[in-house]
Amino acid sequence: MRTDHGLQVVRLGLLGAGRIGSMHAGNVARRVPGAELVAVADPRVEAARELADKYGARACGVDELLADPEIDAVLITSIAAVQSELIVRAAEAGKAVWSEKPASLTVEEIDQAIAATKAAGVPFQVGFNRRFAADFAAARATIDAGGIGTPQLMRSITRDPGWPAGLSNAGGVRPWTIFRETLIHDFDTLLWLNPGAEVVEVYTRGDALVAPQFKADGLIDTAVVVLTFDNGAIATAEANFSALYGYDVRGEVFGSKGMVVAGRLPSTTAVQYDASGLHQQTMRSDEQMFGDAYVQELVDFTEVVRGNAEPPVTGEDARRALTIALAAMRSYEQHSPIQITRNDRLTKEDI
Repeated sequence: MRTDHGLQVVRLGLLGAGRIGSMHAGNVARRVPGAELVAVADPRVEAARELADKYGARACGVDELLADPEIDAVLITSIAAVQSELIVRAAEAGKAVWSEKPASLTVEEIDQAIAATKAAGVPFQVGFNRRFAADFAAARATIDAGGIGTPQLMRSITRDPGWPAGLSNAGGVRPWTIFRETLIHDFDTLLWLNPGAEVVEVYTRGDALVAPQFKADGLIDTAVVVLTFDNGAIATAEANFSALYGYDVRGEVFGSKGMVVAGRLPSTTAVQYDASGLHQQTMRSDEQMFGDAYVQELVDFTEVVRGNAEPPVTGEDARRALTIALAAMRSYEQHSPIQITRNDRLTKEDI
C-alpha cells in the first residue's frame, strides 16, 4: 500500500454497479479517508463503465479485477444469489473481502465463504449497517454497560416506504426476499442487541397484504417473526413494504432495569403547525437514514485491511442471521414453530 498524508491507501475493487454499489462507490470516493476506488465490474458492462468513469476508476471484468495485484480488497455489492461465489473467488485471489448482506442464500454457501477466507488468511466483513448507526451503537453500549439489565422483550421493525427495487413484476418470485434480504437486518440487530444469547425457536406469520394479486406467485410483503432466545428473551421482528409515511426502522430492548430505543423517523426536528395539525418531514430511504452508517462500515473495513482492527461484523455473524432467516422461511411454509440450534445446517434442499 502507498501512503497518503500518513495514511496507508486502501485500493478497492467494486463488484456490482447497481444502486447500492453506486452509493458505496460515491462514499469511497468522497467520504472514506485513505480509500481509492480502482476498478468496477458488473455483468452490465455499460453500468460498470458509467460508474467507473464517474469516480476515475476503470471498468473491467471480474477476472481482471481479481487478478490485479494493486487491488487490496473488494466490495461485493452484487445480487444476493452470487455473493457467496464472489466471496470465495476474491478470497482465493488473496483479496480482503467486504460483502453486502446476506452474503449467501444458504448456510452451506456461507460456510464455504467463511472457509475460503480463513484458508486464504484474508479478512471478511459483512455489511449489516445498523450496527454502525450512532443511535443503534449507543443502544448496544447501554446494554453492555448493564443499563437495561437482563433483556426480556425485544423488537425490531423494518417498514419500507415502497416496493423493493426489482420486484415490481412478481412473476415467479419466491417468498424469501422479505426474510433473507429485509428481515435479515432485524435478525442481526436482535442478535447483536442481546449479546451472548442465541435464538432457539422461530415462528413466522406472513401474507401478501400490500399486493395480494401477487400472492399466487409466492411474494410475501408483510411478516412478523417471533424469536425465543436461550436467555429467555422474546423478540419480534416485523417487516412491510408499504409505509407510506416514510422509511421506518426502529429497535427496542426492554429489560429488568429499563429500556433502550433506537431509530428515528423524522428527518428533522422542525415541526410545522397548521390548521390540519402537526407535521414533520420523514426519511424516505435507507441511504438517507443510514448514510453515515454506510460510510462508517467502510471506514472500519479500511482499518481492517490495514491490519489495525478485526472485522466488526464477521462471516459467522452473517451465518447466525441467515440461519434464523431460513428457519423463518420454513416456519412460514409449515405454519409451525421451528427449533434451531447452533449447528443447524439448512441447505438448498430445505427451501
